[in-house]
Amino acid sequence: MGGFFGTISKRECATDLFYGTDYNSHLGTRRGGLATFDPKKGFMRGIHSLENAYFRNCFQDELEKFTGNSGIGVISDTDAQPMLVNSHLGRFAIVTVARVNNADELARKCLDEGMYLTEFSSGKINITELISLLIVKGKDYVEGIENVYREVRGSCSMLILTEDGIIAARDSWGRTPITVGVKDGAMAVSSESTAFANLGFETFAYLGPGEIIRLRADGMERLRPSNPRKQVCSFLWIYYGFPTSCYDGKNVEEARFNCGREMGENDDVDVDCACGVPDSGIGMAVGYAVGRGVPYIRSVAKYTPTWSRSFMPSFQSTRDLVAKMKLVHNTAILPGKKLLFCDDSIVRGTQLRDNARQLHECGAKEVHMRIACPPLVFGCPFLNFSASKTELELITRRVIRDLEGDMDRNVDKYTDSSTPEYARMVSEIARQLNLDSLRFSTREAVVKSIGLPREDLCLHCFDGSSEFTLHKENK
Repeated sequence: MGGFFGTISKRECATDLFYGTDYNSHLGTRRGGLATFDPKKGFMRGIHSLENAYFRNCFQDELEKFTGNSGIGVISDTDAQPMLVNSHLGRFAIVTVARVNNADELARKCLDEGMYLTEFSSGKINITELISLLIVKGKDYVEGIENVYREVRGSCSMLILTEDGIIAARDSWGRTPITVGVKDGAMAVSSESTAFANLGFETFAYLGPGEIIRLRADGMERLRPSNPRKQVCSFLWIYYGFPTSCYDGKNVEEARFNCGREMGENDDVDVDCACGVPDSGIGMAVGYAVGRGVPYIRSVAKYTPTWSRSFMPSFQSTRDLVAKMKLVHNTAILPGKKLLFCDDSIVRGTQLRDNARQLHECGAKEVHMRIACPPLVFGCPFLNFSASKTELELITRRVIRDLEGDMDRNVDKYTDSSTPEYARMVSEIARQLNLDSLRFSTREAVVKSIGLPREDLCLHCFDGSSEFTLHKENK
């Protein structure tokens, strides 16, 4: 996915920029970048690979070069950024959190118009540079960003560091959140509101879908109002979000707790305790324990000093290794226990199958699983949430293929929790993963747990409900 942070102050901003960007590190895996503007020295930029090092280790020894009172930073899952641009709009640096499904088409269009692309990431088009070309087509920044909203199939949020402040723009359907923070003499903007607290910022505003603002050290100017409709990605609360962050005013940990409590109150399984798969399953497990009236115990702990989140590596074999090594089972308390585990989702099923096997080998009497979201049946066309290349990598689609002979046959029935097809799919997944029971949260429960209206949330990966053709009106 990726995340960004920007700040503008009446003082030097490098320290706040460094730590604020680092607080978005859980959102991306490929590149980290910083850019600052100093009226005397101009723009300074640095980009490092994060595939074998942490953001803070890459940048902490070169912070003194980032002088000036304004800057932007990014943790990117895709291309090398920030990009530096000199255009008729002026000089600027830009970072994006984007998925552009029609990048090749847009690149050809730009080339046909006499523009050119200079940057490539892993042999592919640098999306941030492509976005910058769409922006400089406009007569001003707002018109240029509206070009992005109109042309891009997917989503794109961005920060633009100019010589006169920071421009922030949330994607036209608000799939990725942007929060504005304020403290005496400074403003900040971040993908994760959790970046604010330890830096002394207080949440000032949540940008709406398609909203564009300019930040200066003394305040915020709205350049474009919000679009009338939004569909924020529900998976931010389920998995990606940091527990202390809020998106559109709704806290991540509270949503996870609500989800678990709802499942616990409506469950009838006989278990000794509730456990959470670290990290995103913990809040749900605590809620489940309260709702079901059973103790919460940490039968599995994550070894955090050296192992990253398991979605990060590019290769499945490496992801499996990371998933195995980072979770340590508490063998002293497992024997004879009937365990109920809570987790955010099941994608391929590989990690969960291995965990269930290990728990049984450690002496667990029963292993039950409760999942915070409905079964994942559709790939996400809007955000870079996983490295999956085909929907057949989803365990749900493989089961549907085995049951129907075609992974696309009767899919609508398998996304409806009231149908026999859905029950058969869940039962087969439980069998394949060696679980004593398996239940998923429903779409209605997800909406209730988050606390936003159904129409404000994107649930595409559960039911395919947000097709591209649905979203033309917001652009």
